[in-house]
Amino acid sequence: MRKILKAIHKVLDEIEDKTRIKLVHHPIIYAFIGSVGIVSIWRGIWHISDDWGVSSWGSLIFGLIITVLTGLFVSFFIGENIIISGLNKEKRLDEKTEEEIHKERTTLTDIQKDIKEIKEILSENKKQ
Repeated sequence: MRKILKAIHKVLDEIEDKTRIKLVHHPIIYAFIGSVGIVSIWRGIWHISDDWGVSSWGSLIFGLIITVLTGLFVSFFIGENIIISGLNKEKRLDEKTEEEIHKERTTLTDIQKDIKEIKEILSENKKQ
């Protein structure tokens, strides 16, 4: 049974990779297809909960438990970038001025150049 599940997973993973590679070039179509899938899942879960007689409070508590335990609650509703910027005491991207963004971009470009130079020096030292 485990081998069958692995084989199915492998096939689905390959299909997902191919589909994603094609859709990434068409973001509006990609977003639409994704949203239809997500809403359909949500609708199905909603109706199953109704069929089973799950109360609103029961759904809320069950959903909170699942999302907190899987680590999705905070990352979905707040986002990892906001948490990281808060820990680093940085401004969010939407709060930064154009000058600050340009300065960061320049700094990153300089760092990339330095890294490239270091790689070249290291490769020259290996040759010697």
